[in-house]
Amino acid sequence: MIILAIDFAIMKRLRNLLLPIVPIYYAVTWLRNTLYDLGWKSSTSYQIPIICVGNLSVGGTGKTPTIEYLIRLLIQNHKIATLSRGYKRESSGFIIADENATATSIGDEPFQFYKKFKDVTVAVDADRRHGIAKLMAQKQPDIILLDDAFQHRKVRAGFNILLTAYGNLYSDDLVLPTGNLREPKSGANRADVIIVTKCPEPLSEAEQISIIKRLKPLPNQNVFFSFIMYSEHIFNEQGNLALTDLNDEVFTLVSGIANPKPLQDHLESKGLKFEHLSFKDHHHFTDEEILSLKKKNRILTTEKDYVRLLPYFKDSNALFYLPIEFKIEQSKRFEDVLHAYLKTSLQ
Repeated sequence: MIILAIDFAIMKRLRNLLLPIVPIYYAVTWLRNTLYDLGWKSSTSYQIPIICVGNLSVGGTGKTPTIEYLIRLLIQNHKIATLSRGYKRESSGFIIADENATATSIGDEPFQFYKKFKDVTVAVDADRRHGIAKLMAQKQPDIILLDDAFQHRKVRAGFNILLTAYGNLYSDDLVLPTGNLREPKSGANRADVIIVTKCPEPLSEAEQISIIKRLKPLPNQNVFFSFIMYSEHIFNEQGNLALTDLNDEVFTLVSGIANPKPLQDHLESKGLKFEHLSFKDHHHFTDEEILSLKKKNRILTTEKDYVRLLPYFKDSNALFYLPIEFKIEQSKRFEDVLHAYLKTSLQ
């Protein structure tokens, strides 16, 4: 942990040295957005509902749980498709997930969608406009959920959901390379809904009001607060165990996500004892790392990391994942806002 703290401090100093570049990055991204806003660069609109989930920050805001929440909310009455870039996949172009799909071929998060929701069409394409056209031609979905496409201005989504993490609000950040914003804060104006994710529960009304004041939403923008719910059980292909079954052992927590601290804090709050091997988001495990992990008696990981590690542990019962779910405070109001959009666009 001391080494990680030193590395973080060094990285922060290096990023501060790049502060003179911030105005250049800001100007370039602001100009790009302005050209789209004025119609000088073209965006494509669609006859079917396109719901975009994204953020202004680089990673770590909870896009995957949000997409899964929307799927559960809509799947009973609609034919759903998801479209992702397929970050770090070892393929290119448009792909619809099938029985041959892997985390390597379509990306870990789309593969997670595919494994969990068999009635959903899961597709990847770095060119979202091309991917939407292919989905409409081949699968005719009622609704397309765009994963991490807030900056993909070539597509004019009908409904934009912007995520920002509690404790790391976009309103308090700078653009790259010193900050973590992909574009200026003014980009938030494109959102229909803003969700503050990963909030502690309960979150007082006074703090909610304070956060809303810092975000400065437009009059037409609804702000919601969401929480992560951790399962009381851990799972693998062979079955599940109660989280309390780990009370009498020391296990290995493996995380390859943008911000593992909430997960680590949750497990520590349960009084569990573990070593934590933390990797970068979407980490591709090396052969040496896999060999080292195979020597562990019990490994607990995230659902996203699980789908990448599973091929190496097919004959082992050592690897488990802890599921999470996404809960929105005032969920009825959120559903009303979303269904109002769908009612208009599905007519």
